[in-house]
Amino acid sequence: MTDKLKTRRERERQARHDAILDAAEKVFSDKGYERTSMDDIARRASLSRALLYVYFKDKAAIQRGIVLRAGESLRQRFEDARKTADTGLAQLSAIGRAYYRFCQEEPDYFAALTHASTGLQEADESQVEQMHCAEAATMQLMMDTIEQGLADGTLSQERIRNPLETALYLRGALHGVIMGCRQDMGETGAFADYPREALIEHTMMMLMSSIAAKSGN
Repeated sequence: MTDKLKTRRERERQARHDAILDAAEKVFSDKGYERTSMDDIARRASLSRALLYVYFKDKAAIQRGIVLRAGESLRQRFEDARKTADTGLAQLSAIGRAYYRFCQEEPDYFAALTHASTGLQEADESQVEQMHCAEAATMQLMMDTIEQGLADGTLSQERIRNPLETALYLRGALHGVIMGCRQDMGETGAFADYPREALIEHTMMMLMSSIAAKSGN
């Protein structure tokens, strides 16, 4: 097989792989994950069921492929947000707001990442490695931002003992508040009238003040 033919076939295989994920996203959104069958996905992708299984062994494997897409979408949002500010502190604030917008604008991807760990037990070694690498890339971006803030003096040297520890704290705290907004502040919840954006802004203010360098330092 010539290199040119091999490259063309690889492109075709990748295009079909992506088309299956596109179809699955639409069916999952329309019917829900549990009610969707492999036949549903094959029909939406205009493929035979047998060919679908050549690319993905089951529905869970397809979902893990969507998780990888979601992780890349989030990483790109963080990277774009970081470019909008100059200091480490301001960049972290922009990243936090980008995370909330990700939840609002891509709720299916947000849900996929939130429940990603439940699918790892059945994943093959390649998918596990890909998912771990995707998460590591996003966390590394946050750690690099924290390192910049320590270097430019906008983040506290006394309070930040370890960039990874601080990145995990920021992500976990904001994610918890976002989940609270989704679960406890629904249309009929006890706090349904409380503005979500106000809570997110308050959370960001509290988080940033907890790691910011003292003025005058």
